[in-house]
Amino acid sequence: MDQVVTDFTASRNWMVDGQVRPNKVTNPLIIDAMRRIARERFLPTALATLAYVDIAVELGAGRAMPQPMMTARLLQLAAPQSGERALVVGAGAGYTASVLAACGADVTALEDDAALNALAAAVPASEAGAVKRVAGPLAAGWAAHAPYDLILIDGAVDDVPAALASQLAPTGRLIAVRMQDGFGRAVRGMLAGGQLALVAEFDCNAPLLPAFRRAPGFTF
Repeated sequence: MDQVVTDFTASRNWMVDGQVRPNKVTNPLIIDAMRRIARERFLPTALATLAYVDIAVELGAGRAMPQPMMTARLLQLAAPQSGERALVVGAGAGYTASVLAACGADVTALEDDAALNALAAAVPASEAGAVKRVAGPLAAGWAAHAPYDLILIDGAVDDVPAALASQLAPTGRLIAVRMQDGFGRAVRGMLAGGQLALVAEFDCNAPLLPAFRRAPGFTF
């Protein structure tokens, strides 16, 4: 019988020292949170051994947990501050939301997939942190807790819906991976004249969230 690995501490430290820190992630709050939070608890048991591999872990139904390095880089771009109100869109089982909460943010985690919400409900409170989990359409955001100082879309999008931009505080920021012409770029968005202005920060790749996939159009 194969031995079941239950202690992932060494793998977690290797993830931070071998994947996260070499990729320009220097924020000590993020590094400390990723060392402490058991990423494997946010995956189905059968996939736990993939928690610290440098890949996006496929979860079915078009969803995946982004690779650890990508999560860390987006969080660093987000530059979370203690006490900020944050919304994580497409939160899955809640790993990114939990890391963000460990950095001191007041986090709402929005997910529309029933299986992922069930997985999130099974995460121990010691790992999940003080995260408010809510269920609903991702593109609609969660207006009940708005406005947000930070909105982080935990996956790639073709476009950022206006509903999400409308839930930002006047000086808030939105972080996402935007796909254009087959390439992904991490973007930072802020309101300017009531409109969301996006600035590309670095090239990257992340799993495309089905809820944000642009409907195909006709070509003449």
